[in-house]
Amino acid sequence: MRDGTHRYPLMERVTFGRPLVASVMDEIEQRRASRVFVIASNTLATTTDVVARIQAALKDRLAGTWTRIGAHVPRPDVVAAAGAADAARADLILTIGGGSVTDAGKMVRLCLSNGIAAPRDLDRLRTRISTDGKRDYPEICAADRPLIAVPTALSAGEYSAFAGCTDPERRVKESFAERHMAPNAVILDAAITVHTPQWLWLSTGIRAVDHAVEDLCSVNSTPFSDAASLHALRLLGSGLRRSRKVPADIEARLDCLTGAWLSMVGSQSGVDKGASHGIGHVLGGTAGVPHGYTSCVMMPHVLRFNAAVCAERQSLIAEALGHPGAEAATVVADLIGDLGLPRTLRDVGVKREQLQEIARNSMHDRWIHTNPRKIDGPETIALLLEAAW
Repeated sequence: MRDGTHRYPLMERVTFGRPLVASVMDEIEQRRASRVFVIASNTLATTTDVVARIQAALKDRLAGTWTRIGAHVPRPDVVAAAGAADAARADLILTIGGGSVTDAGKMVRLCLSNGIAAPRDLDRLRTRISTDGKRDYPEICAADRPLIAVPTALSAGEYSAFAGCTDPERRVKESFAERHMAPNAVILDAAITVHTPQWLWLSTGIRAVDHAVEDLCSVNSTPFSDAASLHALRLLGSGLRRSRKVPADIEARLDCLTGAWLSMVGSQSGVDKGASHGIGHVLGGTAGVPHGYTSCVMMPHVLRFNAAVCAERQSLIAEALGHPGAEAATVVADLIGDLGLPRTLRDVGVKREQLQEIARNSMHDRWIHTNPRKIDGPETIALLLEAAW
């Protein structure tokens, strides 16, 4: 008999299907914000009018705009953005962009409420994971300024109270967590996602598939997260293929955004993920692999590894993706192939000589230790990496 606890997030609302600027201004009016600090994708700010339209609507309530956030959220970028927000006397943070921009917004909130003035200061706030899976969460002051997120990709970090941030000196992506870190509100506007590069849109969609897949197979899934994950897979499986075929299909894009949202219900409620996510974090921080690509290359192999202990749960995955009775790993791999995405570590630039370092570093990720099938040490991780090579 399965047992557990479902915890509801502190987020207030998700708005969808409404024009972006009107939704943003509604949020700002409700919170009576007068100093809005915008953190946006540089590409979105320089090659489209999306950010300019919001700046124009804000008028004298615009406290500043920051567009210098690197991939995987480098510490120096976050601390510099927080310094600018503090100097601008920001009373609300608004993020517009993909996963790195969203996590940067969460990290800026963290820096502002905890007096972080230099990248090294973040050492005292990072979560520490020992090689046996023990988690050490430091005392962190709660975020004290509202955060509104407008995602333009599908990795769905906007629904989580965790943030990933990379220490470039140690080449390690670390986790930061505080239950008030998640955005207060999320605004989904499918129309602005047409500006997202197709490789990024589709690969982060596979990241969202990975959220739902690993939640369904989790050691502590809940009935609520199961239902959300299954519908997420239905929406993503169809929506990703449709949006690849017709990039201007706004309904398909909204299905993908909705699927990504539903894929995070488990994460919001404390459902633990597995080795695809755990290894993926390290592939990002240590080898520079984009978020979505980590799931493209690892998820099928982790599914095959775990099949011995969760075959019944994996059958639900195959069915939700439209192939009842098939092997889940094959169904997922076929979806990745149909989207024209990379399927091996070689395809995403990982060098063979990096595999042992990645295997060792993975043992410090919290989700390696909650994988459905026990992972005894870096040797097992190395086997999975070899399979994906």
